[in-house]
Amino acid sequence: MRESIITPLEKFYQFEKEKSQQTFLRQAHNLQWIHYSWKRVGSEVRRMTAYLQSLNLPKQSKIAILSENCAHWIMADLAIMMSGHISVPLYPSISSDLVKYCLEHSECKVLFVGKALKWDEQKKGVPKRIKKIQFPLWHNTGCVNWDDIIKDEEPVTKNYIPSLKDIVTIIYTSGTTGLPKGVVHNYRAISTAPTLLLEEIKRLGLLTDNERFLSFLPLSHIAERMLVEMGGLYAGAPISIAESIERMPENLRDTQPTVFLAVPLIWTRMQNKILQRLPQNRLDRLLSIPFLSDFIKKTIKENAGLSAAKFIISGAAPIPIALINWYEKLGIEIFEAYGMSENCAYSHGNRPGDRKIGTVGICMPDSVCKISKEGEILVKNDCTMVGYYKDPEKTKETITKDGFLKTGDMGEIDEEGYLKITGRIKELFKTDKGKYVAPAPIELELSKNQQIAQICVVGSGLKQPIALLVLEETDEDKEEIEQSLLQTLEEVNATLDNHERIAKFVILKDPWTIENDLITPTMKVKRNVLEKKYHNDFLKWQGEKERIIWE
Repeated sequence: MRESIITPLEKFYQFEKEKSQQTFLRQAHNLQWIHYSWKRVGSEVRRMTAYLQSLNLPKQSKIAILSENCAHWIMADLAIMMSGHISVPLYPSISSDLVKYCLEHSECKVLFVGKALKWDEQKKGVPKRIKKIQFPLWHNTGCVNWDDIIKDEEPVTKNYIPSLKDIVTIIYTSGTTGLPKGVVHNYRAISTAPTLLLEEIKRLGLLTDNERFLSFLPLSHIAERMLVEMGGLYAGAPISIAESIERMPENLRDTQPTVFLAVPLIWTRMQNKILQRLPQNRLDRLLSIPFLSDFIKKTIKENAGLSAAKFIISGAAPIPIALINWYEKLGIEIFEAYGMSENCAYSHGNRPGDRKIGTVGICMPDSVCKISKEGEILVKNDCTMVGYYKDPEKTKETITKDGFLKTGDMGEIDEEGYLKITGRIKELFKTDKGKYVAPAPIELELSKNQQIAQICVVGSGLKQPIALLVLEETDEDKEEIEQSLLQTLEEVNATLDNHERIAKFVILKDPWTIENDLITPTMKVKRNVLEKKYHNDFLKWQGEKERIIWE
């Protein structure tokens, strides 16, 4: 066990002093950038800390944050830490029922509200006893304004240093399989991951004084919080915060981050934008011309905002190998990584010079991984959660007696130590033949077809599995699309066992979104919700003759 672990607050105090006039947070708002220096952040955070302390809340009270990413999200997180309390980040898109559940389950005393587009509905779920504080730049009814509070407060001057054993946060999972669970982390866990990651980057000789981060995935999700918020804090680097998912591409171009994290859906969207400007045939032709190839690659990387990126990371869900290879031809190297809310997203990763496509890499430093007899991935390190809040039975089921986290993922470790994820244990289903099918690897292979935007393979109790699809927007006609899909279907089915082969594609009209509750805020398909929605149609689709059904 290391004793050199430094908490996020200690890193903040260090850079508040060393880099006081330099930009720490950079907020995109109304097509402009608002800069917050380390000194200004320190002043605002210390004043809010004084206010929270004046409330005389019980020690280690829970304080929630409900907002899309913004500079004050990070400031609120720091103020909660500095005042000795526990943060409870909530996804800004959740329903009022889930807001109520999380606030009551965690016994929150205070709620920070910021950029919350559904606030008028969500506030119905907030108990009246909870004090509500709104961030500047956004108006939320029924809240006290952050700026009004801090103008009358004197900043705390004492640097509070928490114990590594103290609880720092309760992170509610995105709820792919039901009610979210509260993942409890202490300072040792949330401090170990960035400390060891920074050491690893230094070992690789890749750490500079000019690191830059862009935040656009939800900070309420563990991966963004650890890589971007903690990454900026521990590297002493500026964090730029995108204005919206729609304006993310231009914010990305403005920032040109050195570290960038995205999910497969974002990589697919980025690919489509590139191909809209430069169709595949023309792109291939230009890349084949020696004196033009480097210029084309450089231009695409600059326009994509990735010209300075050293670490381009994909996580949260599997990314098709074909998509990684496509970016590789443009000189954009994507590194798959693996982790969970339950271990601070610190488990496995590919590294520059040590990358194996189709795997999530090797164990991170001070981590151990093994595969159980049932094929489940088990991981052990100091980043493992304390447990699930108010759920000792579930905690006992998830953490083994010798400290290994049961991930719920199935996987294989090759002779060089690279981990390949082969599916989720709970996603396995049986066809009417009584044979198990793991849908995730099949979905990954099928999604190499660029016509497919979203996919979910289902088939519990059916003769053969079927694949539900949402298509990308395209100018191609129906016949061309069907021909492309049928070719992919034949190619993938040829690699599968008989009971796994996909009988047909069902093309659905409406995309799966957070708003219609078919994907999580981290853009994972809610398989159980989707199956429930269309379950009554499965037998009908199975009985139709066509291999491609348009709904």
